[in-house]
Amino acid sequence: MKLFARRRPEAGAEDGVRSMRTVRDVRAVREVHDELDERAAAAAGINPATWASAQELIALRRHAGQIGLQCAGPARAQRGGEHLSRFRGRGMDYQESRAYSDGDDVRSMDWRVTARTGVAHVKVYQEERERPVVFGIDFNPGMFFGSRGRLKSVVATHAAALLAWAAADNGDRVGALLYNGGTCDLAPRGGAHGVLQLIRQLVAHSDPHLGIDARPGAGGLGAALVRLRRVSRPGSLIVLIGDFYGLDDDCDRQLQWLRRHNDVVALQIVDPLEIAPPQPARYGVVVGGQRCVLDLRPAAARRAYQECFGRHHDLVAATMRRHAISLLRLPTDADTLGALRRHFAHGKRRAPEHRLAA
Repeated sequence: MKLFARRRPEAGAEDGVRSMRTVRDVRAVREVHDELDERAAAAAGINPATWASAQELIALRRHAGQIGLQCAGPARAQRGGEHLSRFRGRGMDYQESRAYSDGDDVRSMDWRVTARTGVAHVKVYQEERERPVVFGIDFNPGMFFGSRGRLKSVVATHAAALLAWAAADNGDRVGALLYNGGTCDLAPRGGAHGVLQLIRQLVAHSDPHLGIDARPGAGGLGAALVRLRRVSRPGSLIVLIGDFYGLDDDCDRQLQWLRRHNDVVALQIVDPLEIAPPQPARYGVVVGGQRCVLDLRPAAARRAYQECFGRHHDLVAATMRRHAISLLRLPTDADTLGALRRHFAHGKRRAPEHRLAA
């Protein structure tokens, strides 16, 4: 029995399919706008630095083309897409010519090589495959803090929305796992529908009134990473977003598994006060629901303060470096779009390293 590759759609047909997808995307965006009208009215007057609105996240779509998300390794998804696969077939990019074998598609004949060698040859193309992009976003209570710029939760929300729109613009499906004590799983979906389902949950989970009182779930961040393994399939691009204060040995094992089967990027959200101590003074703080006084007037206290956060940053950097995970620090007062654009410049992430956004 002879097997023939599916005929590639002609240019006119591709334009028609593209137009249909655009219409569906526009309708989906309108539906979400209508659904969120009441929420927007209820949230009127809320400082956007403390809670991002759905309209704001949808508007980030115009920046999608500035971020190049390309796969570092072969894509493995079964659907057609924009990324080169390890599988060879009748695709878009010419790979090589080889001798004709019984059953080969005659439409792939390489007549020039056949004429030159006197032996029948066929062209082999590199198949293009779709790659799911899956976000793992930690909205623990510590993410609802910010001394300058915005809350860490808002920076995480903006970064996720920007990368999700970039993924959809690249023809990838978008899925996620959001964690704030409990978990919310979003199976990867294509087009604007995949991004909009994520935006709905980003708005819900970044509500500071609810997030700051969230109770830790059983198993912590490690348990969330286990669930993330179930949401993502091998060959996905996984984007981890959070402050990573929950890193432990279990997380280390889960990261090792995720990195073995996927391309992984980590975005560490940091506040300026987690990089350098404030001016020497006495500060009122809340720890575990109890009000305390933090006295940073003594030099020893300031050194201890900086060493404490320094150890955490070193742990995060060392963990990501050990598993060859590219790490980008995003301060709450930095330009999120500019930092992401530089980090994913030319569609290629640099070798895993510690990078601090300006």
